Amino acid sequence: MSMNGEPKIEVGPQSRQGRIASGGFAAGPIVRLEPTKRAAATPQSAGPAAERAALVAALAHARHDLSDLVSGTTGEASDILSFQLALVEDDVLTEPAFASIGLGEPASSAWQKAVGTLIADYDAADEEYFRARAGDLRDLETRVLDVLSGSTQRPDLPEGAILVADDLAPSLFLSLPWDGRGIALEAGSATSHVAMLARSRSVPMLVGLGPLAVLPGERALLNAAEGCLVLRPDAETERRFNSRHAQLESIRQQDASQAKRPAVTADGERVEVHINIADPAELDNLDPAICDGIGLVRTEFLFHERHGLPGEAEQAEVYARMLRWAKGRPVTIRTLDAGGDKPIPGLTLDGEANPFLGLRGIRLSLAHPEVFRIQLRALLRASTAGQLKIMIPMVSIPEEMERVRALIGQARAELDRGGIRHRAAALGMMVEVPAAAVTLDLFQTDFVSIGSNDLVQYTMAAGRDSDAVAALADAGNPAVLRLVGMVARAASELGIPASLCGEAGADPRVLPLLLAAGLRSVSVAPARVGEVKRVVSSFRRERPRDRRQSLARRLGHALGLGGAGRG
Repeated sequence: MSMNGEPKIEVGPQSRQGRIASGGFAAGPIVRLEPTKRAAATPQSAGPAAERAALVAALAHARHDLSDLVSGTTGEASDILSFQLALVEDDVLTEPAFASIGLGEPASSAWQKAVGTLIADYDAADEEYFRARAGDLRDLETRVLDVLSGSTQRPDLPEGAILVADDLAPSLFLSLPWDGRGIALEAGSATSHVAMLARSRSVPMLVGLGPLAVLPGERALLNAAEGCLVLRPDAETERRFNSRHAQLESIRQQDASQAKRPAVTADGERVEVHINIADPAELDNLDPAICDGIGLVRTEFLFHERHGLPGEAEQAEVYARMLRWAKGRPVTIRTLDAGGDKPIPGLTLDGEANPFLGLRGIRLSLAHPEVFRIQLRALLRASTAGQLKIMIPMVSIPEEMERVRALIGQARAELDRGGIRHRAAALGMMVEVPAAAVTLDLFQTDFVSIGSNDLVQYTMAAGRDSDAVAALADAGNPAVLRLVGMVARAASELGIPASLCGEAGADPRVLPLLLAAGLRSVSVAPARVGEVKRVVSSFRRERPRDRRQSLARRLGHALGLGGAGRG
């Protein structure tokens, strides 16, 4: 420590490791985002009328700013901001603050008290979704307090800047320019909303770096591809950084050129590579030639953060748009997968003890047949625009698929009677529950797609959004791979296609293991297609002799026989 109690600034390059939230590189000056300093003492009230007027004006200011941000975003970014916008307009949040003002409390402390109560409830929730929303509440709290205090400045980010902060609010992230810039957080989470936004915009970001003793304007190097932040680099460190950046950029360019080529293993086997889509806007400026089709369309985007549920005609047009984009390639649209970490007001249950094991996916749809029927009718109407495949999430028992087939039959009959154009579609299921993986032969399904995120979660009893058990949530675990192999073999025996549409399909470490388990079809984020095809091209199936030698070597090592397995 220095004499004045500040952290001592060391001279020379310093390297700090963090967790990768979004890959990439940035090099430039540090910009330190300091927490807003507020008066330690509670301010004096100017009287209930004046304080109420101040809070009304601050809420209106926040509403205006959030509305502007929402209009410029789509997908999950829009959902995050819409959540805050809904809270600004929610009497459940604002009325307690106005009540406190009426009792003589200043607007700022009344607002903090009202929001703080709700934040505490969200922080204490069992569900990761609600704990993540606590961060959105803090973001909104700060936004309104800034207006009340007159402190609404945003940091200036020069070219190449690396923003250093304890954490970063989603709305602040969305209001700043990020091209060529990066983020280094002392705290933060790789599963937070701002991390998701950084990934969606390819902004390099590290989290969990710990306290950083930095001065504004100091030069730093952010290698978020490998989890490293270098402070005050010397010339040799800069040279190595630039060399590594160039090397990985070359690989990225190779992946981009690989994207439009077929995915073929080293021994000539064709592997299908599809893409996952969470919002139709993701298809803008995307060439369908990079993929074999859309392997997963998440339809939740139509239901989140809106007034009322989407109608049949609206859904049908959105689905048809994606089918037209695919130009004859198959498009697999998953029916509503709400529940768990994806609650929908008015549809999902509030306060479930364990929502990941509760009413989610097909269980929720079958509990609300009136909503499910509209989606099925919309899908059947859209199927005239291309090669549609309907996929059912969270299937556990054969009876669920039987009920879905019956509902589709009823929907087709209704459309026939109404003279509405439609067409039959293949009906398949996701394999996310181990019970479905080990009894696949009992299900009547036209295809299967393994949802690796949930399959890992349920197999390993490790929440997929929990950093505390992240080491257990491994798609490369032998138990998970055995289930994948069982599904691949069962599907082959049944004569139906099998694919995988979770994050494991784009993991360079896990993908070869999935191919070895028998999968020949994956669905990944559009940005990962080239990399996946590159990994596929280097995969070679192990021959029986190779397997015997590999087994002998493993046995030899286990028994301490150094020469075992030769020859």
